[in-house]
Amino acid sequence: MKSVKRISIIVLVAIMVFFHSGILIKATAANQAADQTAALSLYDAIKNALEKNPQLEAARCRVSASAERITQATSGVYPKVYVSEAFQRTTTPMWVFGQMLNQGAITEEDFDPARLNDPPSIDNFNTMVWMNWPLFDSGQTWFGRQQAKTAHQASAAGLDRSRQEIVLQTVTAYTNLIFAKESVAVVDQALKTAKAHLYLIENRYNSGLTVKSDLLRAQVHISELEQQRVEANSQYLIAQATLSMVMGEELSADILPVSLPAQKETPVKELPEWIDKALAGRPDLQQMKLQEQVARTEIKKSRSAHLPSVNLNGSYEINTKDFNDTENNYTVGASVTMNLFSGFGISAREKEALYQCNEINANLRGMDQKVRLETREAYYKLQSAEKRIQASKLSVDAAEEALRIVGNRYDNGQVPLVSLLDAEMTVIRARNNLNMALKDHMQSRAQLALAVGNLDASFQ
Repeated sequence: MKSVKRISIIVLVAIMVFFHSGILIKATAANQAADQTAALSLYDAIKNALEKNPQLEAARCRVSASAERITQATSGVYPKVYVSEAFQRTTTPMWVFGQMLNQGAITEEDFDPARLNDPPSIDNFNTMVWMNWPLFDSGQTWFGRQQAKTAHQASAAGLDRSRQEIVLQTVTAYTNLIFAKESVAVVDQALKTAKAHLYLIENRYNSGLTVKSDLLRAQVHISELEQQRVEANSQYLIAQATLSMVMGEELSADILPVSLPAQKETPVKELPEWIDKALAGRPDLQQMKLQEQVARTEIKKSRSAHLPSVNLNGSYEINTKDFNDTENNYTVGASVTMNLFSGFGISAREKEALYQCNEINANLRGMDQKVRLETREAYYKLQSAEKRIQASKLSVDAAEEALRIVGNRYDNGQVPLVSLLDAEMTVIRARNNLNMALKDHMQSRAQLALAVGNLDASFQ
């Protein structure tokens, strides 16, 4: 009896351990599956894209580089100071005599004609510090600094435009992912309905109430839906990869969108108001206007090259043969320089700057037309999407009700199988049309915000 009890206890403990281990294994598997699914809101997706997108990082670098060009342009107003150390060994009579003068080593013997004409070699170490200070460089530094400042503002406007474009790309990729996910769900629901109908058809066939062709047709219909399911899932995976790319990340987990497309109200404005807002607030339009200012300044800068330039210069040097005895001297001076004839180079640069300015003016007019067109396009698309949503909702309700009625009538033998299959496909199309309208509405709102220049990270 004791042996039986001992064996029973061992078996009971083993069962409990096995059961507990199974729970732990399932819990661990569930946790791992959860880790492989990354729930992501639209806000978080936009935030990630603005932080990690490579295109935006490149735009930030351009702005930083343009800020450094301001410092480069401003450097022209400061004196330039240099230092050098040079060594020279020569037997050239003129240079030998000059080096001896610089070293303070001239004696009476050095004026001997034979020595002057055929001097021995001489070594000289020359240490020099010299400075050049452009007091006025015909306005080149002034205009260059103005250009650099304006170009920096243009780069900042370009960064703002790039940021808004990244937000639009994120919204588009995110809503495409939602639509792909909903498409999979629509096909799954259609499969569920088709399999339920297949069960009814099989019962009717077994009872002799329908022909085998209906059964085969239903099976083919399910096969077609399964192919649609594969295609929909493929589009879902592509949409995940696209969103990951926009966010500047590698796709390492299944992205689960948590924000469903919903129809949100847009501020009620007439089209002319939207266009006026776009012309006033588009960063890329402002960027081109700033580029036009840079071009106009370049014309003035080219013309100013005809003006004189004034420079202050000076130097201090030490000359020695072997660093035992040294001699020093200095030079201070100023110069005024005016270009009397440049081979028509200055005039050509002025004309070049004028043509470039005219080119930007033409592009600016084209940009004005582009802004108007993009605003109109986004405005009309948004209106169309709003109307399509209302119509699609009615279509979904009608299609589902029609499927219910046709299903009942087919079960009673009042309609053929083809009517039932048509009703199922109508439901699929109606649901997809509704999801497409919701997606287009959200994307059109983002496109309109981008067209007028106020699309930011808070878009929902």
